[in-house]
Amino acid sequence: MNYRHAYHAGNFADVVKHAVLALLIERLKGKDAAFCVLDTHAGIGRYDLRSVPAQKTGEFRTGILRLLEHEPRTLPSELKPYLGAVRALNGGTGFTAASLRWYPGSPRLVRSLMRRQDRLHLLELHPEDALALSELFAKDPQVTVQQADGYTGLKALLPPAERRGLVLIDPPFEKRDEFAKLSRGLRQAYRRWATGQYLLWYPVKDRPPVEAFHQLLKEAGIPRILMAEFLLRPDDDAERLNGCGLILVNPPWKTEAALQALLPSLATILGAEPGGGGRVEWLVPEPSPGG
Repeated sequence: MNYRHAYHAGNFADVVKHAVLALLIERLKGKDAAFCVLDTHAGIGRYDLRSVPAQKTGEFRTGILRLLEHEPRTLPSELKPYLGAVRALNGGTGFTAASLRWYPGSPRLVRSLMRRQDRLHLLELHPEDALALSELFAKDPQVTVQQADGYTGLKALLPPAERRGLVLIDPPFEKRDEFAKLSRGLRQAYRRWATGQYLLWYPVKDRPPVEAFHQLLKEAGIPRILMAEFLLRPDDDAERLNGCGLILVNPPWKTEAALQALLPSLATILGAEPGGGGRVEWLVPEPSPGG
């Protein structure tokens, strides 16, 4: 449990992940019925970009800060929910890129977009991070925090009472077998809740481990698996984070089109190198009627 996201908060991978997460939450709000979000690897919920860890790496400067410094009128509309949440956490009215301090992790981002009837369940294994998360949401009746292993929580907490919602699985990838654990966790969760939406994040360093992961998903017996990848640079160096990927199970209608519009714009704004960029494709398409 050595990974500390405070060093990486607001970097390009966070921008991609959280922009898509915000879009999915907004789609869930399209119906009046309540929904539940389960975040299996929640972190501390909110990050201080003026802290020593964030300043040491400065990764947010080529991620969220670059986005906020971009001409607002030329930003894609798909970013509106995400950027609205970032601005709200930093004071809202009158906020400028120069005053950026706080970055919302997935728990804070989701909570800012929820309605009164919705619910958020957060799991975090690291004791200090779980304590910080509990303190952040201590007086919030719509949020539950547990210090627990995220994969174990998938068995215990699904399906939710609401029968609508989203599961975010965003592990730190500290161990060599994380891709296999991620695939197993999704299969177990899907067996318990086949109608839920799932969003999985994974790093892209070099291609072979990612291709093996995709093959595991294709063989999992789960329909409707959409893949979206963003590369900041070519995926030819196993020693650095070159990009990131998202797996979406049961994505809402028109999600594919939204991602196809969003990722190229992010590639331009975030300065993707030649060989970088975004791509969206179905790993497992929706079964055809009667097929």
